[in-house]
Amino acid sequence: MSTVRDTDAAPATTGKVWFVGAGPGAADLLTLRAARVIGTADVVVWAASLVHADVLAHARGDAEIVDSSQLPMEGVLPLYERAAARGLTVARIHSGDPALWGAVQEQLDLCRALGLAVEVVPGVSAFTAVAAIVGRELTIPEVAQSVILTRLEGGKTPMPPGERIRDFARHGTTMALFLSAARSGQVQAELLAGGYPADTPAVVAYQATWPDELVLRCTVGTLEATVKQHRLWKHTLFLVGPALAAAGTRSHLYHPGHFHTFRRAEPTARAQLRRRGDAAGAGGDAEPGTPAAPGRAG
Repeated sequence: MSTVRDTDAAPATTGKVWFVGAGPGAADLLTLRAARVIGTADVVVWAASLVHADVLAHARGDAEIVDSSQLPMEGVLPLYERAAARGLTVARIHSGDPALWGAVQEQLDLCRALGLAVEVVPGVSAFTAVAAIVGRELTIPEVAQSVILTRLEGGKTPMPPGERIRDFARHGTTMALFLSAARSGQVQAELLAGGYPADTPAVVAYQATWPDELVLRCTVGTLEATVKQHRLWKHTLFLVGPALAAAGTRSHLYHPGHFHTFRRAEPTARAQLRRRGDAAGAGGDAEPGTPAAPGRAG
């Protein structure tokens, strides 16, 4: 008995969904990869309430453009199902970087369950864009070496235990606060309760890199008044911490006494750097990445 094969059966098809970080607003802050992906997509999904329309200039002329600003997840799901059935490529554009408050994980899981290939294109985050606008490094040596990204507890999405602003504020380092402008009084109270002095420098940034951008310098003690004076309640980011005003200190990385794979240390400067580290009681921290072999990194 022979086996009959149906050679005319249509092969199973699958598509792909790209989750694309659009950056904070300005279309020229898209990465080259993001622009390329948008330009190859059959369907481009974007939120008009969060993403600047200029990014759509990269889309193909025959691409289907879908504004998701008024759609729940159930409204986007049919697009993913159609992509899986027809082998389409979808570019799902998110503001900023998809890894931060992008509701991306649930979509990744959903797309994989549908058999879709998925890939994420990172984007410029609003907190780095604001740092660039005000011309500040957020991790100044000996002042702040950490950046805490968080939001005010409460609101639409509950916070896990131990993630209150006042708890993070006890570190005294640089903090970027998203999605919190509508309750600026509570933000200020939490920052003060956590230990930031009232004169700690702060930045209030509305619509960073958009045409109507507004970036204001203030302090923790005047943060609430600044926000309310300008009637800000959404699309606003706060930066807080001593690094926003501190003078730059000498980096060990570019010190002539520091060595690495591509550069030898100058002996006199190296001895000076070692003495400085010993005097500070942090000999191990003075020369990060020091290899065993003297004078040259491996």
